[in-house]
Amino acid sequence: MTVSTRLRRSRRDEGHGRPWMDPRDLWAESLAGVLARPVRSMLTTLGTVLGIGTLVITIGVAATAANQIVGRFDALTATSVSVVVPTPPPGSLDPALVGWSGVDAVRRLAGVESAAALSDSEDTANVQVRANEVIAPGTVSGQTMAVVSATASLPAAVRGTMSSGRFFDSGDIGRHARVAVLGDQAARLLGIDDVRRAPAVFFEGQSFTVIGVLGGFQREQRLSVSVILPPTTGADRMGLKDVTRVLVNTSLGAAGQVAHQAPIALSPGHGDSLTVLAPPDLSKAKKGVQGDVNGLFIVLGLVSLIVGAIGIANVTLVTVMERVGEIGLRRALGASRRQVAGQFLAESTTIGLLGGIVGASLGVLVVVCVAGAKQWTPVLDFRLALGAPAAGALVGLLAGLYPSLRAARMEPADALRSPS
Repeated sequence: MTVSTRLRRSRRDEGHGRPWMDPRDLWAESLAGVLARPVRSMLTTLGTVLGIGTLVITIGVAATAANQIVGRFDALTATSVSVVVPTPPPGSLDPALVGWSGVDAVRRLAGVESAAALSDSEDTANVQVRANEVIAPGTVSGQTMAVVSATASLPAAVRGTMSSGRFFDSGDIGRHARVAVLGDQAARLLGIDDVRRAPAVFFEGQSFTVIGVLGGFQREQRLSVSVILPPTTGADRMGLKDVTRVLVNTSLGAAGQVAHQAPIALSPGHGDSLTVLAPPDLSKAKKGVQGDVNGLFIVLGLVSLIVGAIGIANVTLVTVMERVGEIGLRRALGASRRQVAGQFLAESTTIGLLGGIVGASLGVLVVVCVAGAKQWTPVLDFRLALGAPAAGALVGLLAGLYPSLRAARMEPADALRSPS
């Protein structure tokens, strides 16, 4: 018994009223109870460490991953705009809504980084293409792939790169040259890996010289299995006269404005007839990704925290049963039920507080290490890290309620008779 407590009891004996315990005495007794069994206290604290640490790690990693996902979404999807152009019905004498030169007007819009026009049709969607003119019996004579025509700015519009050779230019377009560029998958299927010897492809009874292979598509991946012709050659040889799609890449944040202006620039007076495919609102997408990921990991963290709370409750209850004699002695010396309950509540709260501090520290460290290993920007809510010790203390407090109440209900005589 501490000196302070003895002084309080002496004051009671002198008629100063009901005994009471100074908060400092309560803290000292609780700390002594925790330190009296260091191994058990450490193992009990470990449950809270795991719970708080898991909660901080999961929320931190979720926020970091969501930020990375949204960042990639911003870079690839939020800057892509497509304009679909309806084709005139067969036999119609009406002029095309969009001409090949309309792409130049789109490029002049503020916020546009690149743009290209494409022409495709159902008639050229499945064409038998061969890489040689000789048809040997019993062998596969070719591959079925799409044939399209496009402007010379297509590589930039699909964010692709030339893996071999070159793309056709304005000179090829002006000469109506019978040249073609293959998508990387189409070149692989046809067995063409080197264009320096000017290989040719054959389809629809015509030959075309392959001058390049385009790969690395970040947009319009289906073009990787296509034969791409200059617009003049496509119109002369395959009937691809009309623009069917316009691909536009914009600066970040300019997609909405460009999506509104592009139809007007492409077809003045008929912009309403064009269909614009623009990216969704980024703020809603970001909130949706973060909300879904955070919700999943919060559930996992709370489950771990509940496991830690159950561990504290079990160990505190065992501690109460082992200290029955001590409880009886304290009650016999004048300690009230409230003081006994307060002591065990303080012990469990102390364990939870220590677990919260250690768990939050480890959680922040793990989040930073994971972000560093992945070369991500760590996203941490410091309110969570600072509130984690309080959450750990609350978990310890709640976990110790039942054991504390059980200790407080013990009668001094019964407790003293029980074996310690």
